[in-house]
Amino acid sequence: MKVIKRSLGIALVLLFFSCSSTQSLQEYYVDNSENPNFLSFDLPASLLNMNEVALTPEQKKAFTSLKKLNVLAFKKTKDNGTAYVAEKATVKAILKNDKYQELMKLNTSYGKGSIKFSGDEDAIDEVVIYGDSDDKGFMLIRVLGDNMNPANLMQLIQTLEKSNVDGKQLESLIGFFNK
Repeated sequence: MKVIKRSLGIALVLLFFSCSSTQSLQEYYVDNSENPNFLSFDLPASLLNMNEVALTPEQKKAFTSLKKLNVLAFKKTKDNGTAYVAEKATVKAILKNDKYQELMKLNTSYGKGSIKFSGDEDAIDEVVIYGDSDDKGFMLIRVLGDNMNPANLMQLIQTLEKSNVDGKQLESLIGFFNK
């Protein structure tokens, strides 16, 4: 009986320490979807209108591996500067998780950012695009899919220039930052 109690005690301790207290990116999206400082929406991969574009077999494979894009944007105003700093720090802490591997850093006239991914290098499950600007706010885009191949994804990004993206579905995002 002592052995069973000890085993159960050890199992409970291991279970307690194996649970992560770090918030996941998915939890962050859900927690802030109703926050008035944020704009949150999902975009289906069909929005890209890639059916009309001539794709190579590799690009078609990359496109069919895409499921959807989750967008979460925080608009900075003169009234929410403190919240902006806190939310930006929270996002950066989540993205420092070992789960995410950095693909590239961005530094543009619009602001700074990074592109990270999770999954295996030859079978990516999630790509996270993060960018911030101290005067506008920040944006997180999660590109979700199944076994996305980085080389094929890069080719697919190049063909996006040829696609006819439906701008009406992006008007809410553009309007959010221009208000």
